[in-house]
Amino acid sequence: MKFIDEVDIEVISGEGGKGFVGYRREKYVPMGGPDGGDGGEGGNICFQGDEGLNTLLHFRGLKTFKAEAGGNGAGSNMQGACGNDLILKVPVGTLIYHKETGDLLCDVTEHGQIYKAAEGGRGGKGNAHFKSSTHQTPRFAQNGEPGTSIPIHLELKLLADIALIGLPNAGKSTLISAISAARPKIADYPFTTLEPNLGVVELGEKTIVVTDIPGLIEGAADGKGLGIKFLKHIERTSALVHLIDCSMFLEEYEAIEAYVTVRSELEKFNPELLNKKEIVCLTKIDAMTEDEIEKFRSSMEEQLDRRVLPISGISGRNIDILKQLMLKTKEQILEEQKEATHGNK
Repeated sequence: MKFIDEVDIEVISGEGGKGFVGYRREKYVPMGGPDGGDGGEGGNICFQGDEGLNTLLHFRGLKTFKAEAGGNGAGSNMQGACGNDLILKVPVGTLIYHKETGDLLCDVTEHGQIYKAAEGGRGGKGNAHFKSSTHQTPRFAQNGEPGTSIPIHLELKLLADIALIGLPNAGKSTLISAISAARPKIADYPFTTLEPNLGVVELGEKTIVVTDIPGLIEGAADGKGLGIKFLKHIERTSALVHLIDCSMFLEEYEAIEAYVTVRSELEKFNPELLNKKEIVCLTKIDAMTEDEIEKFRSSMEEQLDRRVLPISGISGRNIDILKQLMLKTKEQILEEQKEATHGNK
């Protein structure tokens, strides 16, 4: 499995360079004063959000990251070079925790966002700093400060507008490949998707970021199947598209039970997930007659008291309608968030 969404590492900022003990040595200047330069600052450890990443895979196997030390000072009041900062790139949606205290240090939510996790040590002062009227020739300098070591726990929760959810083989991978440029693995067996896939849906100049969540089965919140490994990614999405493969059921109540199973697992993991806006879709309708499709649609709409949209990721039927519904849902949520923000001021 190439998807890595949690990792523990240690970051160590660079130590400061040593100050220098030196004296002027010039012809015709027999009593040259101290001219030892300062040590350079140690490099900082920074995390930076990168929208081009969607896993923490590049941290696998590497547990300690250390920034460059500052250079030592030299004579003629020459300061040592500052150590280069070490910038660790992480996917947008990464939570940075202090591993020992559990404190959330930063939530990386934007591309290019920088968080300084550990500041480099200060460089030591050279002996030129310690000259005074009573101490003309100081013969000492400071050592640089050591770097700071911090144990870090990184946890990725993908940032997407909408999550595609459903039982295994409900058609999530097929749908995301139909509405975006994402090309996930697709096959006719359960758990084809072993890691979330991100896709960008374009509607003119507007876009929607969609992720398909690996199939949920009864008991997922208790660790069955792929367990809760990916349920947390749903928390960061604004809305859900719930896919139900009605072609595998003989009776409508079976499709409703499939819907209830997934909703129950969401509730067990986090009851707040049930408050997200949801679009319900019947998938794989190419394998059904029009009468069967209508029977399932009308029965489910009556039982669930909400619109149910039959779609096909293969033929493209009603896909444009779904994309418009997704965009409308996203815009409604943004508007509600905007009104709530203004209302709190």
